[in-house]
This record gives sequence, structure tokens and C-alpha cells, in this order.
Amino acid sequence: MRTVLCVHRHRIGFKGIPLLKISTYLFVILSCFCSTFVNAALLNINPATVEAEAWTILDVQSGQTIAEFNSHVQRAPASMTKMMVAYITLQEIKAGHLRKDEILTATPVVQMVQWDESQMYLKQGEQISIDQLLAGLIVMSANDAAVTLAERISGSVPAFVARMNQQAQALGMKDTHFTNPAGITMPDHVSSAHDMALLGQAVTIHTPEYLHYSVMPSFSYKQRFHRATNLVLKSDPTVDGLKTGFTKAAGFNLALTAHRATGITDMPDRRLIVVVMGAKSGIKRAEVAHKLLNLGYAYTRDEVIIKDKQLIAELPVIQSTLKMFKVEAKKPQIVTTSLYNDAVPIDLMTFDNINQKVTTVNANGLISTIEPLQETQTHLNVELNESLLTAPLAKMMHLAKVNVYQNNQLIQTFDIADEVHIEQASWLERLMMWLKMRLGL
Repeated sequence: MRTVLCVHRHRIGFKGIPLLKISTYLFVILSCFCSTFVNAALLNINPATVEAEAWTILDVQSGQTIAEFNSHVQRAPASMTKMMVAYITLQEIKAGHLRKDEILTATPVVQMVQWDESQMYLKQGEQISIDQLLAGLIVMSANDAAVTLAERISGSVPAFVARMNQQAQALGMKDTHFTNPAGITMPDHVSSAHDMALLGQAVTIHTPEYLHYSVMPSFSYKQRFHRATNLVLKSDPTVDGLKTGFTKAAGFNLALTAHRATGITDMPDRRLIVVVMGAKSGIKRAEVAHKLLNLGYAYTRDEVIIKDKQLIAELPVIQSTLKMFKVEAKKPQIVTTSLYNDAVPIDLMTFDNINQKVTTVNANGLISTIEPLQETQTHLNVELNESLLTAPLAKMMHLAKVNVYQNNQLIQTFDIADEVHIEQASWLERLMMWLKMRLGL
């Protein structure tokens, strides 16, 4: 049985959630006037004004997609593929299976790399460290670094590609299939803007050491100098990654990320990820991605919707000395809300990237700006999956689902789960409880 309760909130910050007490005789569904919608995009951007074939904006903290276009269309990821190679390599280092200062000897695998591919120009028998290979992989986009790391980790390139696909599935990258570690164009080597954003999210959360390399403006190896192709690094000090990619089939791709202070007490720096695929040039992918990034920061924000250990409800317990079980959030829950409140879709071409404001032109040709909202209107729809608990219990349970709405649009959903341990009362205690109930005590 599922019990549904609504909590309405009009706020800037967190005001708390009323405690929901469910009586033991409640065996019907409580309903409220909460409409159900498909998760809405937070920003309505006119895709015709975004000069790329596919793109997405992802908030790392909440996991919400702020805006997207063709984000699940499978396309050639090109060298953005190397984010997965670096992710697996850094995981291996974290697990103690590799060391950054480990010296490898280049094997014949480097001969797989053709003369016209990006490379460090490694020769068979040459010695190089894991640290140098990671820098070459991420900054120089070196294909010989990719295959060398692949062979060292999995024993062969095909075995490593299998691991790449396993990892992609584990991250929920349903649009992705890898056939090589370098990003060479092949018919079944595909990904999507959505999946590359998911990978970027995993990289920044689980292997943040990646950003040490992706923020580097240049890298030199044996008198070969290479300047980073992520042009936004030069103009925005908050940007620290992630990866560029280009082939004729793919066009110009860029996974871009930045971290910026929120200005809110107890709220960590906010990180957004933008993925642009199929832009017409390296300059254009940088321009488009940076505008999308700034737009996301300017017209959305993160809010703590439920605090750590926040009490959500109390469920009655029967056949136990414990009368009520507290349903609590085990960690703070963050949602991303929209600060854009205009019916006209956003024209990215007229977004002022310096002042970071959306501009409009009226019938008289006068330019005005649309200011971000200062307040948001949200409400929660709490669905309890249980009306009561019966002892004994010792298992993980999904006790509630919380739907978050902004202006009656569903923007986020998350579960409240807990490891429930409730001991059954002794037979004497159960007898006494039965007698009290019968006598109305």
C-alpha cells in the first residue's frame, strides 16, 4: 500500500518539513491535489539558437538535467572516449593496483597508432611513467597513451574495451558502446551527450584527480609541446576540464565543467557539466559550451530540499516494544530549481555572456534583460510505501518516495531508504499489548 501526502513550500531556503504521523488504522490512500508530470527541463532553450548538433547541461550535485537537445542521439564521441580510459586508470590507482610513479616500457602496441593520429610518439622499448601517460592522454589526447594504459591494465586492448563497456553500463550510459580506447571513428563506437555528461559526473565525483590534468594549459613530452585544446581554460578561471574531441565524422566535441561558489552558507561549490557535440569548429564548441555553462549557473540554483537526518514520517510498529519507526533522510537532498520565469524560450545567441543575462528585444527594438528570480515556489509530494511495520524486520527497505515540484512541474524524484532492524516483542510483551488493546487501556 502507498500513502501519499503533500507538503507545500514557498521559499528561498529550507524551512523544514512537517512530521507526518500515520495512525495504525490508516489503510486507505490519502490523496492530494498534486499533479504528476514528466520531469520538466528547467530551462527552455530554443535549440535552433544553439550551434551544435547535440548538447546537455547537467548539475553534478543534484544529478538533474537543466536543459538538453538530441542528448540521447548516438554520435561519434571522438577523443571524449579517453575520459573513460582515464577514469578506469585513476580507479586502478585508487585501488592500489597502479601507482602514478610506476614506469612502463612501451610495447609493440604503440605501433597500432597511425602517423596522422594524436600521439606522444612513443617507441617500443621506451620508458614512461603512468603520470606522464595520463597527462599525455588528457592534455595531448594521445592515442598511444590510451592503448598503452589499456594494455597495462587489462593485458590487451580488446580486454580493456570490454571493461570500458562494463563500466559504461554500471554508470547507466545506455546510449554508449565502445570499440576502441582512443575514440577512433568506427560504426559501432558511439555515445551521446547525455552519457558523456554522466561519465563526466562520475569522473568529478569519484576520481577528481582527473581535474589536475584537464586544467593544465599545456604539456610537454620529449621536446614535443602541446597546448590544451579546451579554449575556455584561457578565459574562465572556474573551468577545470574536461575533454575535447574531434574527427570528421564527429565534428567538434567538448565536455566542459566548472566549479563556482554558491554564496550560500553550508552549500559546497557548485559544479555543472556541459557537453556539446557536433559543433562546426573548435572556437564554436568553446563559445557554445561556455554560454550554456554560464546560462546554467545564472538561471538555476541548488537548494537543500531535505536536511541531513531530517525526520520525514513516523510509521506505527506492531508486535514490538518500539511503537513508532522514524523515517529519516540519511543525507541532505539537493534539488536544482529554475530561476527563469519568462514564457519566451531562451535565445542563446542573444545571451550576454559577459553580464550573464538573457536579453530580449521588444517591438520598438529596445534591448532589455530578464533578471533571475530571487524566490522559488516548490512543493513536495511524499509517498509512503508502507502504512505500518510488523516486527520482526531486518532488511533494507524503500520506505518513501519524494517527488519535488516547481510550479506544478515535476523536477526531481528520490527515494528514502533505510536498513530497518526491529526486534519482535516477547510472547509475554505481546500478550500484555493484546490485553491493553482489548481493555482499551
